[in-house]
Amino acid sequence: MRLTVILPLAAVAMATSVAAQPGYEISRRNMVANIEQLAAAGALSGATRLDRRVLDVMREVPRHQFVPEAIRHRAYDDTALPIGHQSTISQPFMVATMTHLLRVKPGEKVLEVGAGSGYQAAILSRLGAEVSTIEIVPELARDAERRLRELGYRNITVRAGDGYKGMPDRAPFDAIMVTAGATHVPKPLVAQLKPGGRMLIPLGANDDNQRLTLVTKDADGKVAVRRLGRVVFIPLDERARPRS
Repeated sequence: MRLTVILPLAAVAMATSVAAQPGYEISRRNMVANIEQLAAAGALSGATRLDRRVLDVMREVPRHQFVPEAIRHRAYDDTALPIGHQSTISQPFMVATMTHLLRVKPGEKVLEVGAGSGYQAAILSRLGAEVSTIEIVPELARDAERRLRELGYRNITVRAGDGYKGMPDRAPFDAIMVTAGATHVPKPLVAQLKPGGRMLIPLGANDDNQRLTLVTKDADGKVAVRRLGRVVFIPLDERARPRS
């Protein structure tokens, strides 16, 4: 995924290599089993048990369809994989953890910043959300839109553009997921968050101190910030942007 995360945490080794097993369905089951082991060890958020709905969806969505054909044999490894344009599809454990923390409910409007190959948007869609996803690389946005359409997703809008600015014409959103490292919480995204909404974003001055951060907005518009586990994300493009 474009603007994505590579989690620098020790993974729980799978008993067998998913690449050597026949059939993608078995590989997906093993991928989810590995995710559950990592969560049980408290690898990132302290949540030792992930939402069962998230795990069920990740057993169903064909991750191999979202990676280049040349590396499809690695599609269910617990690692980020290159998808071109100096971008990656996110590590499955990070996809599961961020989706769990976002607490998406059916019918909610969700904004994803960093569409990449479209995999994270597909996961959110299968949870029943109305998904808007924005990607700064036009070629990736075009490919993600085509791929999602061919796979039958009808509740996802893909747009090429600057994710820092969000999608004001489709706001407000119940939840926002930013898959890019930022030095501060973008005010345009906070403004597009509904009262009672939540946003996940990695914050830090550099790769060495990025922390996954949960931002919430209460009914009165007051914003609260909670720092979670350490992560490493590709930077959000913040050139020439003021903090105000």
